[in-house]
Amino acid sequence: MSKNIYVGNLPYEITSDNLQTLFEEYGEVTSAKVINDRHTGRSKGFGFVEMSSNDDADKAIEQLNGSELKGRNIKVNVAKPRRN
Repeated sequence: MSKNIYVGNLPYEITSDNLQTLFEEYGEVTSAKVINDRHTGRSKGFGFVEMSSNDDADKAIEQLNGSELKGRNIKVNVAKPRRN
């Protein structure tokens, strides 16, 4: 069972690849995506990472939440299911 992680307050220059590399330190990443504005193509400053192991995901959340990335303190927590 994989765990979906929300990553917020990202520096705008961070790409999906950067996000994946950051989280791979903690385990296998099944997907990593920075959300971009549909019209401008610019990063919205947040993204989602999916990890194959819940333990690895918990470890990544614990280690990365509040940590600094290119001068910004990122928010990392369990992604909440989308509401319609």
